[in-house]
Amino acid sequence: MSFAYPSLLYLLLLIPVIFGLWYWSRVARRIKLRRYGNPRHLEQLMPEASKYKPAVKITLELLALASLVIAVARPRAGEKEEMESTEGIEVMIAFDVSRSMLASSTDDTRGIARLDRAKYLLGNLIDKLGNDKVGLIVFAGEAYTQLPITTDFVSARMYLDEISTEMVPTQGTAIGTAINMAINSFSPAEDINKAIIVITDGENHEGDAVEMAKYAKSLGIEVDVMGVGSIKGAPIPVNRNGDFLKDETGAPVTTFLNEKMAKEIAEAGGGVYINGSSSKALSNLVGQLDKIKKSDLQHVSYKASAEQFPMFIWIALILLVIDAVILPTKIGWLKRYTFFSRQKIAAKGGESLKNKSTVNKELSK
Repeated sequence: MSFAYPSLLYLLLLIPVIFGLWYWSRVARRIKLRRYGNPRHLEQLMPEASKYKPAVKITLELLALASLVIAVARPRAGEKEEMESTEGIEVMIAFDVSRSMLASSTDDTRGIARLDRAKYLLGNLIDKLGNDKVGLIVFAGEAYTQLPITTDFVSARMYLDEISTEMVPTQGTAIGTAINMAINSFSPAEDINKAIIVITDGENHEGDAVEMAKYAKSLGIEVDVMGVGSIKGAPIPVNRNGDFLKDETGAPVTTFLNEKMAKEIAEAGGGVYINGSSSKALSNLVGQLDKIKKSDLQHVSYKASAEQFPMFIWIALILLVIDAVILPTKIGWLKRYTFFSRQKIAAKGGESLKNKSTVNKELSK
């Protein structure tokens, strides 16, 4: 059995934690009961309370949780995998998450943030990639791979939603580093055409971006650049109260879209520059990618019958239903039977003593 999202199985570590908290609460409950008297005497005041059902219920609940975790990890089993051949390209997206991306993407200082505008465009782009492969890199002063090259567009959208300016602690705009990482993130296949899309405002960029774009072009990789922001500049908000980042003199820091630099990178990379504020930004970018010759992309796919997660969802549902119908009180029909009651033990002990006394009297005669 394999899993589509094996990393989600780490959630199973929550089970011993939850059990430990439950056990601790039971111990704490016993300690509190001792403050009011002997627990054996207090039990007689709660004749309906069951000693064993709480343990049964927590066991059912933890098993249901484990089943749900396994289900969301998408288990697959059986000879259900097959190779599919589709035509497409590989696209690595380098996304600028520097603090300047919080500034307005328009001339209005209260307009939509550059980060949000870029995420919106990128989300729509992913929906239009079709059979292509996509990967995601975030960068500011440093670059990090957020999503390796994949055909899993669902995961791509999930990672896109999580993008924020807090992801990279080092400030700056290391476009050259991001392009270099994108080059190394493609599959090793030489017969697949590739493209890099850099989404940035170009503020405070480092000087090796053009050189890295030329290097990518020499490898047959196209570099396109989408600029987001206003050439007139905008202040950088620091909170939701309307405060902006200020310099040493107390004046608001203004960040500008560096179109000149963005165009130089695109030209060096054999691609195009697109202004992200344009209403035709997305269509222009998709049109540019469509010009790249499609290659044969082979990837492993799974038939629906290979998916095992419905079974685990049913198991979890059944366990939860059983848990719901089990009440924390004793089972009614078992109350008539006293398998291990103290009264029976005491009675048997008294009868034994009575018999022994009778025997002793007979021997004394």
